[in-house]
Amino acid sequence: MTVRPRRSLLYMPATNARAIDKARTLPVDGVILDLEDAIAPDAKAEARARAVEAVKAGGFGRREVFIRINGLDTPWGIDDLAAAAVAAPDAILVPKVSGPEVLNMLGTRLLDLHAARSIRVFAMIETPIAVLRVHEIAAVARDSETRLTGFVIGTNDLVKEAQGRPVPGRAPLVPWLMQCLAAARAYGLAILDGVYNDFRDLDGFTAECAQGRDMGFDGKTLIHPSQIEPCNAIFSPTAEEVAQARRILAAFEAPENRDKGVVQIDGRMVERLHADMARRTVAIAEAIAGDGARGT
Repeated sequence: MTVRPRRSLLYMPATNARAIDKARTLPVDGVILDLEDAIAPDAKAEARARAVEAVKAGGFGRREVFIRINGLDTPWGIDDLAAAAVAAPDAILVPKVSGPEVLNMLGTRLLDLHAARSIRVFAMIETPIAVLRVHEIAAVARDSETRLTGFVIGTNDLVKEAQGRPVPGRAPLVPWLMQCLAAARAYGLAILDGVYNDFRDLDGFTAECAQGRDMGFDGKTLIHPSQIEPCNAIFSPTAEEVAQARRILAAFEAPENRDKGVVQIDGRMVERLHADMARRTVAIAEAIAGDGARGT
């Protein structure tokens, strides 16, 4: 099983060359070069050029590099997409995807631009209509031309559009988050949780990371480097979890158990589905360990 850790993805304005240079040494799993919310209208062209320059310059090691474009219905979106196709980041992050149509159009556009097949697409789910249509959006992953690989949840926008309030524990958002998770998992997509705005509130941040991990998110999007290490720690399997996963796999691989659907381990009955979960735990742990120090 091959998996790619996506515990932590850090947003940064594409105009901030110094921050982008620093990102090449941070212990983060991915970097999102932002052309959208973090960039004023009169700086959009500069941000686009700097993002292309940064991606082409490389030096990010194993960190996954995203470019978040502006929506295709904005004055900048089409030019952003063309520039991203030239730069060839690992992924293009598309904001405010409200239905499958935009992803089908984007896939066709990337084909017309002769964009590298390695470029993947992540869709941001950040409006009520997107949540209501999230199954349809996820289903476009069946068409490989759309390149859809994952979702990023825009929790700030969801709260705003719902006319709600951000509260500890996010109870009002949980049904929407779980609906998005169900759609993502049904179609084999990655899914990243939204940002936590108060980067000085470590207790609140770690609680929200733990909540997202327990829900099933692969990781979390971040707004500040100080959030990286606690986020990585929470979304990484613990040494105990990895050891237990290896015990489960070893038990099912034993000659006497290879045809069994259930085995007993440490006084517990363990099913084949637990072996599948254990296999993913070990794969994630090995991928993280293989990354080593992300400063190299």
